[in-house]
Amino acid sequence: MNSGKTIFAQLMNFVPAYEFRKCVRSYNGNYKVQSFSCWDQFLTMAFAQLTYRENLRDIEACLRMASAKLYHMGIRSQVSRNTLAHANQVRDWRIYADFAQVLIGTARHLYRDEDFGVELNQTVYALDATTIDLCLSLFPWAHFRRHKAAVKLHTLLDLRGSISTVVIITAGKTHEVNVLDQLIFEPGAIYVMDRGYLDFSRLYRIHQSAAFFVTRARKRLDCRRHASRAVDKATGVQSDQVVTLNNFYPKQGYPERLRRIRYYDTTNRKYLVFLSNNFLLPAQTIADLYRCRWQVELFFRWIKQHLRINAFYGTTENAVKTQIWIAISVYVLVAIIKKQLHLDRSLHSILQILSLSLLEKTPILQALSAIDAHEFDKEICNQLNLFN
Repeated sequence: MNSGKTIFAQLMNFVPAYEFRKCVRSYNGNYKVQSFSCWDQFLTMAFAQLTYRENLRDIEACLRMASAKLYHMGIRSQVSRNTLAHANQVRDWRIYADFAQVLIGTARHLYRDEDFGVELNQTVYALDATTIDLCLSLFPWAHFRRHKAAVKLHTLLDLRGSISTVVIITAGKTHEVNVLDQLIFEPGAIYVMDRGYLDFSRLYRIHQSAAFFVTRARKRLDCRRHASRAVDKATGVQSDQVVTLNNFYPKQGYPERLRRIRYYDTTNRKYLVFLSNNFLLPAQTIADLYRCRWQVELFFRWIKQHLRINAFYGTTENAVKTQIWIAISVYVLVAIIKKQLHLDRSLHSILQILSLSLLEKTPILQALSAIDAHEFDKEICNQLNLFN
């Protein structure tokens, strides 16, 4: 790695520039743009994400201070808050959404053999949503409640590597279950959801797609038992049954048989009832898969804490979606670098190091390696030791 480049420039070398230009051309992102291109916009927003800038004025002040290094960072023009605000407002957010999908495809390939706690050959996805609160007077398009605005981040997370494969951004009042209508289900894959997604007609569409689902049943599930399997109650599994639905409308939505598993969670001391269309996996594995669903909760918590998606740099829908998609791109890019450089550090640790060293001209592998910096210099240092 060229030690003459800043760490930020070395980081951006991992970005597939050709794919980015394809995304820009798809939406004419640089049409009539003279000085501040989509690439400059992406680099500026990525820098803001990695250094935890609070607002547009903060971004401008920081980059003006480092104006002598902008060219070496890849940014070809001076950055002003008005220029960045205008770019976020008018340039199509789908440019960055499509580019994020390119990075997600690369990351999924790198993490395809990652262990997530359950030994399965199938791909396992966790589906959930989180709400990002906004001010109603500033974001009237994101109406949520009477005096509150919000957007919802619906995420389909590949549990191998915790990579978000599908991200859908909606207004806060959109119910989670409606997102199932927008998904294309992968045959043979397993989709793990909480009971907020319990809609039998939509679950039947998953079944018809030759995919599997694991979800929780509501407390008052009216069903008829057809068969029971032997279970070892010492493992926590209390019953494993084959059932059909009794009520008219649920039965119309899902006319075939379901698997109903009753499980006792010793940690939280409560009973859980799972529904699935998978009759081959052991009941304990079904329970373990649902436990792994908490990885998507950890993912939401992680990105809210470490990426700038709570304080937005613009108030329009386009600006908000642009910032969220670039934040996701930064997260996935760091995950790609962690795998390609074979780093032992956590993503949190890598982001903390990057936030303080982006403008330094140190080889990125040296900066991010778990080995202390003085161990790199030990072999090339010619300074005599005073105490020898």
